[in-house]
Amino acid sequence: MLLCVSLVHGQVSYSIPEEMAKGSVVGNIARDLDVDLKRLKSGKARVYTGGGVEYIGLNKEKGVLLVQERIDREALCGEVTPCALHFQLILENPMELFRVTVEITDINDNTPIFTNSEKRFEISESAVIGSKFILEKAVDSDIGMNGLQQYSLTPIDHFVLKLENQADGSKKVDMVLQKPLDREKQETMSLLLTAIDGGEPQMSGTMQICVTVLDANDNAPIFTKSVYKTTITENSPRSTSVITVTASDRDGGSNAEITYAISNNKRGLSDLFQIDRKTGEVILTGDIDYEKTKVFQIDVEAIDNGGLSDSSTIVIDITDVNDNSPQLKILSKSENILEDSPENTVISMLSVNDPDSEQNGDVKCRIDDDIPFRIQNTMNGFYSLVTEVALDREVAPQYNITVTCSDEGVPSLSSSVTLTLQISDVNDNAPVFERSSYEAYIVENNTPGISIFTVKAKDADWNQNARVSYILEDSSVNGVPVSSYVSISADSGVIHAVRSFDYEQIKDFQFHVKAQDGGSPPLSCNVTVKIQIQDQNDNPPQVLYPVQTGGSVVAEMVPRSADVGYLVTKVVAVDVDSGQNAWLSYKLQKATDRALFEVGLQNGEIRTIRQVNDKDAVKQRLAVIVEDNGQPSRSATVIVNVVVADSFPEVMSEFTDLIHDKEYNDNLTFYLVLALAVVSFLFITCVVVIISVKIYRWRQSRVLYHSNLPVIPYYPPRYSDTLGTGTLQHVYNYEVCRTTDSRKSDCKFGRAGSQNVLIMDPSSTGTMQRIQSEKSILDEPDSPIEVRQYL
Repeated sequence: MLLCVSLVHGQVSYSIPEEMAKGSVVGNIARDLDVDLKRLKSGKARVYTGGGVEYIGLNKEKGVLLVQERIDREALCGEVTPCALHFQLILENPMELFRVTVEITDINDNTPIFTNSEKRFEISESAVIGSKFILEKAVDSDIGMNGLQQYSLTPIDHFVLKLENQADGSKKVDMVLQKPLDREKQETMSLLLTAIDGGEPQMSGTMQICVTVLDANDNAPIFTKSVYKTTITENSPRSTSVITVTASDRDGGSNAEITYAISNNKRGLSDLFQIDRKTGEVILTGDIDYEKTKVFQIDVEAIDNGGLSDSSTIVIDITDVNDNSPQLKILSKSENILEDSPENTVISMLSVNDPDSEQNGDVKCRIDDDIPFRIQNTMNGFYSLVTEVALDREVAPQYNITVTCSDEGVPSLSSSVTLTLQISDVNDNAPVFERSSYEAYIVENNTPGISIFTVKAKDADWNQNARVSYILEDSSVNGVPVSSYVSISADSGVIHAVRSFDYEQIKDFQFHVKAQDGGSPPLSCNVTVKIQIQDQNDNPPQVLYPVQTGGSVVAEMVPRSADVGYLVTKVVAVDVDSGQNAWLSYKLQKATDRALFEVGLQNGEIRTIRQVNDKDAVKQRLAVIVEDNGQPSRSATVIVNVVVADSFPEVMSEFTDLIHDKEYNDNLTFYLVLALAVVSFLFITCVVVIISVKIYRWRQSRVLYHSNLPVIPYYPPRYSDTLGTGTLQHVYNYEVCRTTDSRKSDCKFGRAGSQNVLIMDPSSTGTMQRIQSEKSILDEPDSPIEVRQYL
């Protein structure tokens, strides 16, 4: 189909669509050039393309141009517009030359495609609304309206698309968060990105987007610049560093680790440039030609471990250079050199030749300024590379010396060669420990020979000069050589325990370790090592109160009028271990009535948990277990006796009956034996003995009658428990009222510290032991006496 024909001074232009079938007519060249068909035949008319593919042919019989080969505009011109074929129509006899231009127009024969069929994102649920996520661009080889026109994203519950026009006419595609994410509600989601062109019929391509929602990364990386600009010359060697982009992330830890990537993927771009994922350095990986492409635009993104990202653009301008570069040849070179070599030591000889002439053949060579070498011209076309200052292998064990030779042409051409020089080591560095001092921990009761930890020293030298040996310096701990406590492996620096440690005997000690290299002469350094002994739960708790005695019964008195939460007593215990091994907890193991008492888990306080009533037994027996917090835990058990009574006489009646019964039975047995022993005595002797026994019993009952009160234990004032919960004051005030011919005495209590303690000794004769003497009471048994005593 003929779309456009123009004739201007021996030149004709046509416009045809791409992909026309072979044999299709392009145009009537004879008519358009006003050339007779006979002239075409006689002039041996032919098409001249200059050695390229002959897409267009000439039919001399009809005087028309025909399509000879399939024409693909994308393969022929790529993104260049307009796309045209230029050739000449040549006639002979006489010689005539006509220029013919055939413009190839685009048709919609390419579908938008994505390089990857799937894109995955890991996005933190803390990502703020408006966060952008860079999407891959689709590529459509068509141009104009047939090219890529729009994108769509479905579904749009959480994300929407944001398109930005760029300088090269393409669109930057961002996925923008419009609704907060909630990982607990939806951990993953799937979206579909569709790229649509504007041709007829309309074509589209899709890419699946998988989003994984992560937790707790709320700061996205930020590039230092929104646009980076740099320039690179054509024919630059591969692995040339083009530019380094930098992004920062205010998060910490792994969320601040940034990965760089090239986000756009135009055709052929990935073959030319790569970016270091860790450093952000863009490296040239292909050959660039100024005649093909004058500028590159690369979209890069910085992504942290939480999936948040930022984008930036790198604009790389290509500088044109001359076509003939100088030729470099290495005549000789040294592979290695000692680091203490003197200045001006020659390491390489080079010859340089440029096939160009005059100014373009004048060559000057140079090397990088930041390396300790210089290049000097020894004679015409010959250069030597020498050391400029003293070298240091520890600063740089090897150098990649790039020698660049440039001519004086405009533009100047250059060539380069890289020499690798190894620096040989000299023992000029002493070992250095990784820390200025070490502190290690070991649990007591360890197995002798167990490794505690490892000291590590590094030597900046190499090989034998860097071989480090570890030596334990002579010293003593508490007058004992340190070698009897620990030993060290000379090669690995592993410190072993020589003996088993006891935290209660020694809690820490320190010593010195020397690191010595294998150089000649050897160099060394020292470091201080401190060993901390950690406690192990190897001691059970010890109960301080109540004191458990083998022959007495300890009792705490609770009045029947006691309210809920009444403090009966407090169990006090300690543990000689430390830390959590000494954290004690108290539990009620057994009780006469579990529904009446409870024990404080942390403070050991025994309190009532309900109102005391008349049905409760007078005598209550509680078993309290004290456990520490070690693994495994250790424990101790204490028995607490509690009496429920409102006054001492009521208490005494319970305990006195027990004492009298036991005493009566014991005395009866004794006298039966005595009676059998004296049966052979005279009757009168028996009468006297019986009378004596009666008198003895009468006096004994009087003694018991006057001294049937319990013993009250004495506690020093401001007695403190070992757990630091306060003071446990055991101060008691009571009044004792006694009258003649009474079997019970009246006791009135005044509370102090809310504690009442009774001690009954069943093996005693029933006499109360007091701090103050009762001599005055026993001397006058028949007189009414009121005694008031304070403990």
